[in-house]
Amino acid sequence: MNEIALEATGIKKVYTKNGRSLEILDVPSFRVREREFITVIGPSGCGKSTFLHIMGGFIEAQAGSIQIYGKKVDGPGPDRGMMFQEFALFPWRTVAGNVAWGLEAQGVARARIDEVVLEQLDMTGLRDFAHHYPAELSGGMKQRVALARVLAFDPKVLLMDEPFGALDAQTREAMQDELMRLWERTHKTIVFVTHDIEEAVYLGDRVVVLTARPGRIREVVQIDLPRPRTLEVKKSIRCHEYRNYIWDLIRSESAR
Repeated sequence: MNEIALEATGIKKVYTKNGRSLEILDVPSFRVREREFITVIGPSGCGKSTFLHIMGGFIEAQAGSIQIYGKKVDGPGPDRGMMFQEFALFPWRTVAGNVAWGLEAQGVARARIDEVVLEQLDMTGLRDFAHHYPAELSGGMKQRVALARVLAFDPKVLLMDEPFGALDAQTREAMQDELMRLWERTHKTIVFVTHDIEEAVYLGDRVVVLTARPGRIREVVQIDLPRPRTLEVKKSIRCHEYRNYIWDLIRSESAR
């Protein structure tokens, strides 16, 4: 078994407004092994994005703790890279400038920044667009820039909050394949939140299915599909069986 990269213990999240409390999350235990690709899915409003933001250190839980390689999370840190559905690029910076931003904020030497930026642009197929601005890019290319920016500072764990949700169907599938290619190359530990069941099955080593609010882990489904994942894998009977099984779990939770 690989080393435990991320561990959540006793996580509880409650929102209070106008004197009323709403329990969002109740996750006693959650572990992600090093180099594992975990997808998280559940009914709308089940707290899956909140859970991811707690892992990232952006939201504080009322109880419990998150540890990254045994170190307690008490806020955002360079050991975690976060990607959102929104591209969150700086419009006044070029592609290369956006990718360089995190390294500049850390005070990395200019020569090293230029080297890393070039590596990431090559890996994500963006080298020819290094001097373009976000307004000149398609949605898929903007998301590739966002991914290159996160990978540039080499986080131990990559947290992704429905990063392809705003893309059209064709671009979304292309980005799934792009992410698979990069994961096969870098073997980053990834926790990927999505509302798309086919995406969850296609990308994940395990699919974590959350219950309706408050979000608890209903079931963890091990995905026994060959890697690298291909179009043939996506079209396979086994892939559709996983999809139908998980859909039944979510549908029962939504009804509840």
